[in-house]
Amino acid sequence: MVQAAPLLGDHEATLDRIAAALERARGADLVVFPEAFVGGYPKGLTFGATVGERTAGGRALFGRYRRAAIDIPGEHFTAIQQAVARHRAHIVLGVIERSGGTLYCTAVLLAPDGTLLGKHRKLVPTGSERLIWGRGGAADIGVVGTDLGRIGMAVCWENYMPLYRAALYEQGVQIWCAPTVDGRDTWTATMRHISVEGRCFVLSANQFAVPADYPGDFGVSDVDGVTIRGGSCIIDPYGEFLAGPCFDQPAVLTADLDLSTLDGAYLDLDVAGHYARPDLLRLHRPG
Repeated sequence: MVQAAPLLGDHEATLDRIAAALERARGADLVVFPEAFVGGYPKGLTFGATVGERTAGGRALFGRYRRAAIDIPGEHFTAIQQAVARHRAHIVLGVIERSGGTLYCTAVLLAPDGTLLGKHRKLVPTGSERLIWGRGGAADIGVVGTDLGRIGMAVCWENYMPLYRAALYEQGVQIWCAPTVDGRDTWTATMRHISVEGRCFVLSANQFAVPADYPGDFGVSDVDGVTIRGGSCIIDPYGEFLAGPCFDQPAVLTADLDLSTLDGAYLDLDVAGHYARPDLLRLHRPG
């Protein structure tokens, strides 16, 4: 788990931070970065919007934020793929994706050679995020089979969506990757719950960001010296921490995952199998 932050609005500096984190995590088979690591999470910004009103200054700031997003495929995404290929690891990376006139809070899964294996757009942006990001669709709900195991991605507060969790459980998720910027203590409790409920390993990467990561027009107020406090962690299928949670500092957390642990974990709980009651309750996916 990489607990760090981008330099908001600066592609080159962010790519350098990705490369530095990958170098520090060299030897890992899977490296997970936080939500919105590429493009940035504009915590504390209003973009000049109130109900029924927008300001010229807010539109200009959103324009700068939009220019910091990336196209998939696109020039900046290709540079990320090349960095991954140099370090030879599977990567889950949170990006702000630009598509037409809309931005999406997206998580991508890349193979060790940089190939895009999966892409998931956050289904429901939370609160004021709905002003700046669009919603993902049905095609984004899926678990990806890899050499490491079956990997699912759930971005920040969509981890609180019971039916989304159920959809990933039904698809046999083994490694649950949760990029986030939520540093609340309740987030850690949610990660432990998902690991037990889903009988899966949970890998949650959070940003650690300070006001210096918000340069120029992106400046935000200093909240106790820390804007986003971290809380990254790695949890086994029984809710036990393998690493973290780590707060209030940058970090790279590592752990060894033994997927054979899942075989014993299914003894008493499989919410998509013998602990389900499809005769009474069933997940229905339209289309």
